[in-house]
Amino acid sequence: MSATRPPLSAVIITLNAEAQLAACLASLGFCAEILVVDSGSSDATADIARAYGARVVEAAWRGFGAQKDFAVNQASHDWVLCVDADERVSGRLREAILQALRSPRFGAYRFRRCNRFLGRYLRHGEGYPDWSLRLFDRRQARWSVDAVHEKVVASCPTGSLAGDLLHDSAETLEHYLGKQNRYTTLAAQQAIASGRRAHAAQLLLSPLLRFIKFYLLRLGLLDGVPGLVHILIGCANSFAKYAKMLDLQRHDGRGR
Repeated sequence: MSATRPPLSAVIITLNAEAQLAACLASLGFCAEILVVDSGSSDATADIARAYGARVVEAAWRGFGAQKDFAVNQASHDWVLCVDADERVSGRLREAILQALRSPRFGAYRFRRCNRFLGRYLRHGEGYPDWSLRLFDRRQARWSVDAVHEKVVASCPTGSLAGDLLHDSAETLEHYLGKQNRYTTLAAQQAIASGRRAHAAQLLLSPLLRFIKFYLLRLGLLDGVPGLVHILIGCANSFAKYAKMLDLQRHDGRGR
């Protein structure tokens, strides 16, 4: 380990991520270790990871939260930085991380995530600042095991860092919509399993309130057509989740 590198492990879970993994790995050169946990890629993901000096662990898919929690536990260092294969650490965020780890005041840190959508980095609405807690001491925080919308749960005070984590997904709109459909199914199943119930009024009110919040109050309108499309898809996701919950309730006899 270089003397200039903090005892920090960058942790990434992957599946067929060859298209964008190199840019992600290049932004993590300041970390003492890069760990890639791959769940059966059929492309060059593992080869690219090793070419950048990453340690590759093969592991069967457990679900998003469980897979990330497993990956964190495989790291060589207690301080971990969790990123996705289509994300990059900006220069300003890198410097903020290095400064924070020289003498940590908190056991976990969050920072802004800047999402690129339809060729434009969103700076308002639902797409920004998109605060994400991704840098933490695993002795004081861990990933939830949620199947979707997983998050880091910390048992300690958390700090905030300057700089952006750049989310630069290159997926097509068709692929993005397909992924949202899968996510809303998982979210509906998770909500029903936890005892929540949906009501018909939520089909209308949830998308409407979401649009007002993100497009008007949080100025998503300033992000042009990409911002509008992004928010409308989010509103459609709200509708789809509650519609799927109502359908699940109907099938198990709890609907009306």
